[in-house]
Amino acid sequence: MTTVIQPVLEKGIVQYSIAHMVILEYLTIADKTSALDVIRQLIPHLTRGSSFLDEDVIGQLIPHLTPMKSKAKKKRSSEPLLIRIMQTKEGLKLGLACLKHGLAKDRKRIIKSLKGHIMKLALDDYGCLFVICLLSIVDNTELVIEVVVDELKKQLKELIFDKNGRRPLLQLFHPLCSRYMTPRELFYLNYNVPSLVSKVNLDSELDDVAAKAYGGSEDTLVASDSKKDPIKWRQELLVRSELYEVLIETCIENVGELLRTNFGKDVLYEVAVGGKNNFLEGVTDRIHVLHNAIACDAARPRTDYVDEHAFDDYPSHLIRRIILDCPAFAATLWKKALKGKCKLYAEGFSSRVVAAYLESPDSRVKDLAKYELQPLIDGGILKPQVHEAEENHWRGLRDGAYALTGLR
Repeated sequence: MTTVIQPVLEKGIVQYSIAHMVILEYLTIADKTSALDVIRQLIPHLTRGSSFLDEDVIGQLIPHLTPMKSKAKKKRSSEPLLIRIMQTKEGLKLGLACLKHGLAKDRKRIIKSLKGHIMKLALDDYGCLFVICLLSIVDNTELVIEVVVDELKKQLKELIFDKNGRRPLLQLFHPLCSRYMTPRELFYLNYNVPSLVSKVNLDSELDDVAAKAYGGSEDTLVASDSKKDPIKWRQELLVRSELYEVLIETCIENVGELLRTNFGKDVLYEVAVGGKNNFLEGVTDRIHVLHNAIACDAARPRTDYVDEHAFDDYPSHLIRRIILDCPAFAATLWKKALKGKCKLYAEGFSSRVVAAYLESPDSRVKDLAKYELQPLIDGGILKPQVHEAEENHWRGLRDGAYALTGLR
């Protein structure tokens, strides 16, 4: 395999899928020295403009391939080859191998080559996973903010409403969350070259992937030589770059649409609660303005809406989640939209929003609503335990489906 791969690397013919598959196969059996050597040779090719070569050149390296009749001249694109190879999972794995197992100077070279191309990656099925990994393991704050975060910040609205584009943002708030990524995608992100990680670490990582597939613990990706705490690193990227402030403003401006769209709602939730374990609590006062904007949208009468009310069907699930996970929002919503009006919303889909106040783990939230909601419970109008059981049922079905998907 070495005799096949070395000419491919020397001549830079690494843009073809067959080359990706061969190199990945080689990395699964290569020793540490050989694997590092291949990665070191691969990085310069991936970070420069991609070339389109004559089929005659390929035929010299892989003789059994039938050459094309027409001979194309060499051409070179300004777009780094790394962008082009992200169309396949093999290309993604090659990129991740270079990012994770390259030196700090290699990661710096990779990031610089992507300047101006981050949005294209972020909106791609596999490219967004590469951006997620980049944001998680490269701890050069200035460079990541300049090349990656600043470009994302300029087109936040497009990212928020895109299936793939939202994922790098969600990674900063809630790393490797199984709610936002499938087990297969989590598996790709945890790809490593076997000889370049210790057996203990590799076994631990495989256990983590299996745990995530079954709804277990969640963690963040870390490069072997990373020295920064993952939580502090994410805070730096969100706060120091002012990305969090711009995100809040974008959410405030588009709050109605975010409440009622499938992909936008996840970003709205994470921004409103301050991320996993509320790790951004107290960072900015603007978060209260967002809470107020959501509450004002919900306070409007049902007759004012062309679409569904914030407490009806689809949006009600999101409102309920924020109530349960963010006491500050629960207090704002109660004051603006629910106080004195609970009987109007005690039946149908909106009842899950009202019931969330009694199911909240925060005693202060329960005390806010207890006086008004207790008569509704006594009268059999409101049944909070039903909503809790229903939520557990659907969560179980979702986790089971994710687990089955991962097995396949």
